[in-house]
Amino acid sequence: MILHFMNLSPKFTRHAACRSNVLGNHDYRGDVEAQLSPALRQIDSKWLCLRSFIVDTEIADFFFVDTTPFVDKYFKDKDHEYDWSGIVPRKSYLSNLLKDLDKSLKESKAKWKIVVGHHTIKSAGNHGNTQELNKQLLPILVENNVDLYINGHDHCLEHISSSESELQFLTSGGGSRAWIGDIDWWNPKEMKFYYDGQGFMSVEITETQVDVMFYDVSGHILHKWSRNKQPYSIV
Repeated sequence: MILHFMNLSPKFTRHAACRSNVLGNHDYRGDVEAQLSPALRQIDSKWLCLRSFIVDTEIADFFFVDTTPFVDKYFKDKDHEYDWSGIVPRKSYLSNLLKDLDKSLKESKAKWKIVVGHHTIKSAGNHGNTQELNKQLLPILVENNVDLYINGHDHCLEHISSSESELQFLTSGGGSRAWIGDIDWWNPKEMKFYYDGQGFMSVEITETQVDVMFYDVSGHILHKWSRNKQPYSIV
């Protein structure tokens, strides 16, 4: 694994977006510690992969959450072997994760709060909603006025707007094999955009505005969304 990483073309390792990573379900099917190892940062200082962590950019705080251990079916999967070292006892791990996230969100003074996880919370794609996250994670996001939840997992591009809060659910999973036509119809008041092809998403943030754009593989804009906030008052 390390040899392949060392031989990657600079066009992969020097990309501006390659700064932070969060583990997904496939990452747990093997040696998780190999991806979390500090030795990788000695090879390329831009590599950052931890189970859960925070990136503070002053105007926006990014909270990266390890979502795989929430999903019950992975612990019952007889077809794949998962590396749960560092996770068990699972109940304590998840409880501490949620407490730490809730505390960090409450302490955050950032204008924008953005949570990143691998799994969907709400999705019309193949995997659909992740019920464990809807039950355990979502209430914390809503209570703490999180602006965006960004995930992968479903192989599509998607924007769902919550009807219960200001939270936006953004799926950027268009970098792998596309699942054409694999969609469950959604409430049109919440479903702002769905694309079952390949592509990518960008997020641009200032103190007063966030702009989200979805693109196809040719760089054509498929969907735009923006939100404005008043700047902090000076006392």
